[in-house]
Amino acid sequence: MTHDHAWTQESGPLAWPMSFRAYTGHGGLREHGDDISIVASDRPATSAAMFTQSLFAGPAVVLSRAHATAQNLRAVTTLAQNANVATGRQGEENAAEVVRCVAGILGIPQDEVLIGSTGVIGRPLPMGTIRTHFDETAKRGYAAFMAKPLDVARAMMTTDTRPKTAVRTVGQARIVGIAKGVGMLEPNMATMLAYVFTDADLPPTDLDRALRGAVNRTFNCLSVDTDTSTSDTVAVIANGAAGPVGPRQFAEALTDLCLDLTQQLASDGEGATKLLRVTVGQAGDYKQANRIAKSVLNSPLVKSAVHGADPNWGRVLMAIGKNTNDTDIAPGNVTVRFGDIEVYPEEPEADTLDKLAGIMRHDEVDIAITLGLGEAEATVYGCDLSADYIRINADYTT
Repeated sequence: MTHDHAWTQESGPLAWPMSFRAYTGHGGLREHGDDISIVASDRPATSAAMFTQSLFAGPAVVLSRAHATAQNLRAVTTLAQNANVATGRQGEENAAEVVRCVAGILGIPQDEVLIGSTGVIGRPLPMGTIRTHFDETAKRGYAAFMAKPLDVARAMMTTDTRPKTAVRTVGQARIVGIAKGVGMLEPNMATMLAYVFTDADLPPTDLDRALRGAVNRTFNCLSVDTDTSTSDTVAVIANGAAGPVGPRQFAEALTDLCLDLTQQLASDGEGATKLLRVTVGQAGDYKQANRIAKSVLNSPLVKSAVHGADPNWGRVLMAIGKNTNDTDIAPGNVTVRFGDIEVYPEEPEADTLDKLAGIMRHDEVDIAITLGLGEAEATVYGCDLSADYIRINADYTT
């Protein structure tokens, strides 16, 4: 796929951009499988990052937010299965110790390391096994850094059923993204954990502008269950090894990559069987379009109907109508479509309802709404609601 002949979406084996390398290993955070990862640039880099606005932001977020201010991050380490949130002063000290260990292995300053931690809230990190693990890794040095992007994406997973990766090319530079997250998922700044690595040469101001623009149109348009995590982090690191690229072309490619990851995250929502997209057009402004779209996307009744392929389109009207502060919305000006079938204001016939049920049986379901107020439009991304969502979260810590 190309876009204005400025960037491309790659296919084939996924590899890191130039001068990046990675490590994954088992540090005892979960019973089996890799649960610690490190991705690092061999050379200095520029960076941009965004973090959760949760009042219970974890120590990893607090520490990383401080490190990110200089916009010179060059490494990311992630601990899976333990969020290290609500763990008091000890949790802060443990996060700082993990960063010290990683910085020591890499031979870089501590404030150039970002840390992500994801999983159960309220449990201390098993620092004994983590220290031992890092000691052994340090002895191996860079010989241990042979992991591929897919390995890191797998090591970050908690209740995810599959790893999430994406890649784009801009000029001679490559952009590689990895992400995790399927529950406690409605970002309010960024997303679960999402990291982007590129060998493009960009100044921090352009990188930051590109990231914020991309997040606003992608990760901030994502919701699985309306809940904002205490650990949400998104960051981009650019080491310049491939030379400069056009800021606009980079921003477009970054947005497309983040949209790719957003839809992967939405379709793998906890218990999900379908990707749900809701588009609201002809809104008064973008905020209104996004707000109404999220209201429909997040409705348990709408999500349940989508799961059961029940053509109960009245639930969409309900979800629009409960936005009682949007007094400029007039029912007579609203239209609603499922796929290419209009269900309001044209009342569907019986055979149309059968066709509508058929559309709702697809793996991807699109709902389109127009408000008849202006020209603004927003699309949001989520999933259906199944009994498995309850099962997963009822048994999460056991």
